[in-house]
Amino acid sequence: MAASESSIGPVYEIGTHWRQLVRNWGAGRNLHIVTDTDSVSLQIDLEDTGRMLTVRFMTTKRLLVAFVTDGNFLRHDQLALAAAASNAWNTEQLNPMLSVWDVRGPRPCLAGVCDLPLTCRVTQADFDALASDWVERARQMFTRCHQVFQL
Repeated sequence: MAASESSIGPVYEIGTHWRQLVRNWGAGRNLHIVTDTDSVSLQIDLEDTGRMLTVRFMTTKRLLVAFVTDGNFLRHDQLALAAAASNAWNTEQLNPMLSVWDVRGPRPCLAGVCDLPLTCRVTQADFDALASDWVERARQMFTRCHQVFQL
């Protein structure tokens, strides 16, 4: 149930309705959706790279967080280059924030992160536009990492 109405439809509080907003956005784009107890994940084809983006939405105490990865695991000899690519992206673009995840683990990877406060209130259309923008920026980010840095 929406918290209030606007002239363009119901307005939803992110903290209460994030799962519904994410599922509606994904369903409207015919994306593969996987829901578990803590997250909603969607897969998006990166046609120009032959890879898939996975966007995993989850919450912290205060934020809705979207983690984006292309499923490409980094070799240990690629970590410094991946850190340099992340630094370059973050300096120039800021969003999504790019970083090397699981550096000490067996399978580090590049990941983008976007977030919203759980107290935000949005219409489905506004959420759709924001999530689509995040994915487009992530697509650009991973395409750049593949083309410029060969990651």
